[in-house]
Amino acid sequence: MIAVVDSGVANLTSVMAALGRIGIEAEVTSDPARIKKAARVILPGVGAAGAAMTHLKNKGLVEILCTLTKPVLGICLGMQLLFACSQEGKEPVECLGVFPGDVRALQPTPQTPVPHMGWNQIMPVKADNPLLRGVEGGSYVYFVHSYAAPVGDTTIATTDYNGQFAAMTARGNFFGCQFHPERSGVVGSRILENFMRV
Repeated sequence: MIAVVDSGVANLTSVMAALGRIGIEAEVTSDPARIKKAARVILPGVGAAGAAMTHLKNKGLVEILCTLTKPVLGICLGMQLLFACSQEGKEPVECLGVFPGDVRALQPTPQTPVPHMGWNQIMPVKADNPLLRGVEGGSYVYFVHSYAAPVGDTTIATTDYNGQFAAMTARGNFFGCQFHPERSGVVGSRILENFMRV
């Protein structure tokens, strides 16, 4: 069973539809027992880190998600939640802490407004990672976000938007996509298929 975590701020319909297109049956759940039993876990999200973390805490999912040993994929806000902290609002939001570092606001310019919305290229920096199998450098994927993680040791692909940020991350059994693979056409489907083979 593939568990798609209901984080309270997720666009679950498009994630489920994308999994269906590649022949994967999944279940939307916030039940700790179901998530523990799942073969793989996807943590999607859109919106605010604070609201998502409050929902995960209320559902008793924080410790469970942090300690999973099966493959876990964070998507968009879901990837950001895997970092230590999100610098949203007046007070930083403590996140899951799977990846080191803080998520910070993108800085707008006349040429790069925020939110970063639309198609942009990803450049692998660790092309041997299984999530990137068959994904060429310069492939276009679909972004919608105002915050991003800096490039660091867990970064496996970057994107440039008024400077580079982490577009994909990996550490052990945890993976992340800042973009929306479920909205990223053939490339996004390939990444989801790769995750199912990890």
